[in-house]
Amino acid sequence: MKTKQQKGASIPVVEQLSFMFSVGIECSCPVVDGGHRVDQFAATGHYEHWQKDLSLIRNLGVQYVRYGLPIHRVFLGPGQYDWTFPDMVLSRMQKMGLIPILDLVHFGLPDWLGNFQNSDWPKYVAEYARAVAERYPWIWLYTPVNEIYVTAQFSGAFGWWNEQMRSDAAFIANLKHCVRASMLMMETILEICPCAVFIFSESTEYVHAGAPEVVSLAQFMNERRFISLDLLFGHDVSARVYRYLMNSGMTHEEYEWFQKQRHLRSHCIMGTDYYMTNEHILKPDGSTMGSGEIYGYYVITRQYYERYRLPVMHTETNRIASDGVFWLWKEWMNLLRLREDGIPIIGFTWYGLVDMRDWDSALTKIRGHVNEVGLYTLSRRPRKIAREYRRLINEYQHLKISGSKFPPLTS
Repeated sequence: MKTKQQKGASIPVVEQLSFMFSVGIECSCPVVDGGHRVDQFAATGHYEHWQKDLSLIRNLGVQYVRYGLPIHRVFLGPGQYDWTFPDMVLSRMQKMGLIPILDLVHFGLPDWLGNFQNSDWPKYVAEYARAVAERYPWIWLYTPVNEIYVTAQFSGAFGWWNEQMRSDAAFIANLKHCVRASMLMMETILEICPCAVFIFSESTEYVHAGAPEVVSLAQFMNERRFISLDLLFGHDVSARVYRYLMNSGMTHEEYEWFQKQRHLRSHCIMGTDYYMTNEHILKPDGSTMGSGEIYGYYVITRQYYERYRLPVMHTETNRIASDGVFWLWKEWMNLLRLREDGIPIIGFTWYGLVDMRDWDSALTKIRGHVNEVGLYTLSRRPRKIAREYRRLINEYQHLKISGSKFPPLTS
């Protein structure tokens, strides 16, 4: 593999890399009702078993790891950091030849920054991103803010997490702060590592109209799902969405600022997350219900790709253990069809490595309920899906990502 040197680190030439098989370690850390922080690293035992977890990843034949730093434990205040845990884990990853896709903000902020309504948090988190890039100069793949749409929806619109607000104004404030933070983080990281690539994991959604009278509203909701990526990638919104943004607290000057950062998209990969819960039916009373898989990963990912024309990585999916093997191959066949049809899809991720807890309530009811969606159990025992994923990787390890449009990786 050819490499170029960047400040002492070997940065792979992306066009010559093999297909990016990946696994994620669930790292969500929102604050929920009563001010209680949900820390999935703690809930799943990763703090205690991180060495075992890295060994499991290596044994799968996976090279790329979606990995989030526990920002609430690392970023203690302006210019104050505790690197104890990330130093151990990232050093071990580097020695093992694992490549982290480093997740910097995953549904939660440190207590001292409050919540996502705080307009000051993007500048502070940009300083944090600079500190991370300076401390780990060998890392070149980042997710600045994970699932911006979901972060804004669950915290600002549904009232479940963090600020626990329910309004369009709160939704848009959260979302625009997340996008601004992402752009500021990209700029600061690129100053340290000009070859950095940013994989923006986003929930790919679709709303089906459940009755003739809600067709117009469903159409609007299907435009609204794109707002985070529209702002991030410099895609002009429709007049209807623009009015919605202005009526919900965004200013014309803010919108224009986002559009002027369009040059950053040349460093980006569009990460697409798809689960059975990503499609919805809009009912006549305006409420929604889960529809299950109707269009599926192929159709919805194609909608997103046609809008942004960026390289694509399937950054999250899973299914309960009893259906895991079927779902893995179903998603994989969708992915292969996308590649055959000319979509530059360059990676696949099973999320996550081990089972999770309390996602059946979207982390709103902390009961310790185990969600059996991992390749391994919480006791680190392999499921059939782990063996199947290893087999899939072995059989398709010849795939390349050549031909994708990436920025030139020069120092």
